Amino acid sequence: MEAEASNGNGNGCSNDHDIIRWFDTISTNVATVQRETLRQILELNRDVEYLKKWFGDKDLDIREMDACEMESLYTSLVPLVSHEDLEPLIQRIADGDTSPILTQHPITTLSLSSGTTEGRQKFIPFTRHNSETTLQIYRLAAAYRSTVYPTRSNGRILEFIYSSKRFKTRGGLMAGTATTHIFASEEFRIKQEKIKLFTCSPHEVISNGDYKQTTYCHLLLGLFFRKEIECITSTFAYSMVQAFSSFEEQWEDICKDIKEGNVSSKITLPKMRKAVLDIIEPNPSLASRIEAICKGLQGSDWFGLVPKLWPNAKYVYSIMTGSMQHYLKKLRHYCGSLPLVSAEYGATESWIGVNLDPSLEPEKVTFAVMPTFSYFEFIPLYRQDQYSGSGSVDFIEDDPVPLSQVKVGQEYEIVLTTFTGLYRYRLGDVVEVSGFHNETPKLKFICRRKLLLVINIDKNTEKDLQLVVEKGSQLLSKHRAELVDFTSHAKLTHQSGHYVIYWEIKGKVEERVLCECCREMDASFVDPGYVVSRRTNSIGPLELCIVERGAFNKILDYFIGNGATLSQFKIPRCTNNETLLKILDLYTIKRFRSIVYG
Repeated sequence: MEAEASNGNGNGCSNDHDIIRWFDTISTNVATVQRETLRQILELNRDVEYLKKWFGDKDLDIREMDACEMESLYTSLVPLVSHEDLEPLIQRIADGDTSPILTQHPITTLSLSSGTTEGRQKFIPFTRHNSETTLQIYRLAAAYRSTVYPTRSNGRILEFIYSSKRFKTRGGLMAGTATTHIFASEEFRIKQEKIKLFTCSPHEVISNGDYKQTTYCHLLLGLFFRKEIECITSTFAYSMVQAFSSFEEQWEDICKDIKEGNVSSKITLPKMRKAVLDIIEPNPSLASRIEAICKGLQGSDWFGLVPKLWPNAKYVYSIMTGSMQHYLKKLRHYCGSLPLVSAEYGATESWIGVNLDPSLEPEKVTFAVMPTFSYFEFIPLYRQDQYSGSGSVDFIEDDPVPLSQVKVGQEYEIVLTTFTGLYRYRLGDVVEVSGFHNETPKLKFICRRKLLLVINIDKNTEKDLQLVVEKGSQLLSKHRAELVDFTSHAKLTHQSGHYVIYWEIKGKVEERVLCECCREMDASFVDPGYVVSRRTNSIGPLELCIVERGAFNKILDYFIGNGATLSQFKIPRCTNNETLLKILDLYTIKRFRSIVYG
């Protein structure tokens, strides 16, 4: 599969100019490129159990078939599916069935989704193709970044990246998060050589599975190589904010370690300790310099921490869209004027698009679709009228269209057909087409489907909630407080249900201010179904729950304890997860109810 899949992946490109030229070529005639991508997938996997179920006994010569006819036949015979539809087949693979179920070549590795969206982790097939496309999109994105923010060759990256422990399934397949597989791959090592930037932390630090000890060592090594750091990255903005927040508490210990060339006793894992001790050496002058900077930063609430500690860093790079957008305010506080660059758009199932304009603010970023990575379809989505449809249905859908037929301004759900055995697979992401690079669409991420606050005829998405919380929390900054994190829940009772929003706050805030925040959020929902339901009291007053400091870290600890990794962790903005809600309710210290509708 890998040889076939790599035909158009650009791995032969030797420099930034070559790889940008390659992308310009494949993005120029995307209809043809996409049909050829589908042809490669079907040639490879035509005889697998899943596709034979839909193609039946048809004697198809995929190689010789007209491209348009092949595309039409495929989309007419093979149905749209969700992960739930494929789960029994993937479970057979996990249990050791080596017959060609989804792919012609046996799948030996499975990825785990983060589990934060639906409350449980899912198995996703992982092959060499995933590693190869990861290397390719890293190189392409780095080439575009270097045109705006050039870096010194052979410098270092401070990467806040984390692996979880891998395990064997009942059938002997290796399982772990996608990022864990990537960080352990040969392609991850090659990536550093290709982009001429090298991570500060050795594999023993990245792969140990204890995110607190890993974060400490990332910070220690990042400061030891302080002058060599060209950029600072993480998979998600959340983990970077977590790291800098922990630095506020641990900087004195780190300075002591740099001064003595030692590692704190809190680092208990032998392989990690040895790996770090093999790198650092006593440097009292560096420790004194960092200590002086930190004492100054304390007086300004750590504003501009990043450029002061890493003066040669050119930018900060991470996924900053979707549920990560909440952390931008705090990240900007830490980064001062240093540019924030939004990383590429992908999922456990496949990479989707690359950021071609690194100078854009994260809120405005778009992603140009990679037309050789998967075969893409798009389901047109339309917002429902006030009273139409069920409250649990978020959009009206039209028939899927191919990549080459999407329209600017239209919202879609992405559908994937991958080299790794997913066929017409609904990803669940809602995107808007904002323009084109040559002929490939540039997508703006809108929200996840199914992440809804719904009681009856109301429908509020993750994006709707984000806007409401932003408006309600504006009052906090006037009182020298900040919103650390949040999530929500549609609480259904035997009478009228209501929305519950959980906040963790840093700083002291008077109860009257929190009452006003609650009222402001309730008034800021503009969905007609919600407004009418509140006015008629068929939905009760919004409830704001203030949780203790550290409550959201308890959620992080719970997910990581159940196999997630910090590199893939996202706080779900809307949740029905009973364990998560129990944690939040246990740490709730204040409750407020809105009076906006009387």
